[in-house]
Amino acid sequence: MIISWNTTRACNLACEHCYRDAGAKDKEELNTKEALQLLSEIANSGFRILILSGGEPLLRKDIYELIYQTTQLGMRAVLGTNGTLFNEEIVRKLKKAGLARVGISLDSTDAQIHNRFRRHKNAWQKTVQAMRICKQEGLDFQVHTTVTQRNFKEVANITDFVMQLGASAHHIFFLVPTGRGKEISDVFLTNLQIKEVLVAVLNKQKDIPMELKPVCAPQFIPLAKQFNLAIRFTRGCLAGISYCCILPNGDVHPCPYLPLKVGNVRDQKFSQLWKENQVFLRLRSYAYHGRCGSCKESTSCGGCRARAWHTFGDYMAEDPECIFKNSHAVCL
Repeated sequence: MIISWNTTRACNLACEHCYRDAGAKDKEELNTKEALQLLSEIANSGFRILILSGGEPLLRKDIYELIYQTTQLGMRAVLGTNGTLFNEEIVRKLKKAGLARVGISLDSTDAQIHNRFRRHKNAWQKTVQAMRICKQEGLDFQVHTTVTQRNFKEVANITDFVMQLGASAHHIFFLVPTGRGKEISDVFLTNLQIKEVLVAVLNKQKDIPMELKPVCAPQFIPLAKQFNLAIRFTRGCLAGISYCCILPNGDVHPCPYLPLKVGNVRDQKFSQLWKENQVFLRLRSYAYHGRCGSCKESTSCGGCRARAWHTFGDYMAEDPECIFKNSHAVCL
């Protein structure tokens, strides 16, 4: 099981699409004592991978302590970052703390496209340098790309670029209208474009050893079957099933893109929330509505619960961005 913890809303960038609307620090951010207690609760709930993200997690002063404690509890610590603050000293401290891997965001091989999206004139240069430093210092890293109308044609080129830099994986994120992402609907992909990217990614995966993973496009699981492609992932949408998200103030959501508060770790133990909350239990029932409810791939794909929520106000509704032609067969 995997969990994301947005450790802070503080960020040195103001990216156009930020689902957490990051920038200023949350006044109710969990303190170090609360954070360490939360880590124990997460470990006791059976989670094995913890993604420490933000905002920009390097702006949290105790981040190295949190990484160290995560590893001491037997979990794999991963950092989600924009990479612009990296230098040799920071990377060495992250390694010493026990960080297993860092995920760095890069949206184009064209600096202007990336910098426009990240709203920083030197973001691309700093991010690419961060990858070079990670490679130099022996810190494993993967790359995260958010696909839009501006860059979806170059996803394979980005894969080649980051593979040359030494990345272990390339994860391709599909926008969901939440946070600041709601303000840029004009750059969202159409269903046909989503399918085009997924097909390109799966074709690319046939030719390279580096792991490629679409995120927030759960239809890639049944699509991979059509390609006779063996992948290590067995389910598309994990929200509330084997994954959830914790916000800087302790609120718990089924996923970072589904802004539905199911509780707060200050009011109730996380382990109890994860085990007993009715939203989580309903998500684990797979009792979807509409096309997702009658689809034969409902247990392997599951549709995007965040898109269902944003479109219909019902997280169990059908996925409005499904790339398949009907709900009973997977069709190209």
